[in-house]
Amino acid sequence: MKLKTLLTVALALLMASCEKVALEKENGTSMEDDANVVLKIASLDQIPFDEPTRASTNVTQLCTRINFALFQGGSRVKNVAQKEGDTNFGTVGLSLSEGTYQLAVLAHSCSGTATTTQLEKITFPDNKITDTFYYYGNLTVGSEPKNYSLELKRCVAMFRLTITDDVPDNVTTMKFYYTGGSSTFSAVSGYGSVNSRQTVSLEVADGQKTFDVFTFPKAETGELKMTVTALDASGNTVAEQVFEDVPVTRNQITRYTGSFFGDQGMSANNSWTMTADGEWDEESVVSF
Repeated sequence: MKLKTLLTVALALLMASCEKVALEKENGTSMEDDANVVLKIASLDQIPFDEPTRASTNVTQLCTRINFALFQGGSRVKNVAQKEGDTNFGTVGLSLSEGTYQLAVLAHSCSGTATTTQLEKITFPDNKITDTFYYYGNLTVGSEPKNYSLELKRCVAMFRLTITDDVPDNVTTMKFYYTGGSSTFSAVSGYGSVNSRQTVSLEVADGQKTFDVFTFPKAETGELKMTVTALDASGNTVAEQVFEDVPVTRNQITRYTGSFFGDQGMSANNSWTMTADGEWDEESVVSF
């Protein structure tokens, strides 16, 4: 009897696990039979990283994945996950009962779909964050079909490292380890919702001297502690810099510029220049 009970419990856990995975897979067909609500991402309201004017950009130009999630009473009732190349990418047609829903939409370029089972704890594959845009609001469904055009807003901050000296030939990876931000997002508040330890490793291309990483600030402004390590192919440290109290703001670039490898870059006592790009049009630069 004990063995039978254990097998039953194990089977139930396995089925629950499989169901959870199935909820988050891409299902980009997106147009349900008898759809009475059509949601379309009209634009992403943002200021490009390197342009000084505000622009509303088509989602296909900046993001490769989109998540649409509808909630009622705190529970998710609809979930559509799309990827670039899917039919009707950026548009969904849903068959919904009359009532009021909470709608969350995320546009990003992560390696897989976001997990949207909780409105205030949305996560991304491997906790890796890309440039991300969101929409959140109430959606009222009545007796008549409706079309909605949605404008999404950027919800991340960027840390940009620009190295002014030569990158040694044996450096293959730049690793960024940082605390103070979040890799988990609340669609309700528009900010990060947990304290995260984020690690991002970026391969170094020939001639590359600029590297970008992202976080969800936990408020409109915040501070990161950023450790940047240059690694060789065997994972050995070539140089390292630690930046304390790095200011970050949602929809803003903070750029640190300077000599990274001087004296093997084993301290942060060099003079860095910092600029801040407010709403992607004004850059905070720290020189080092």
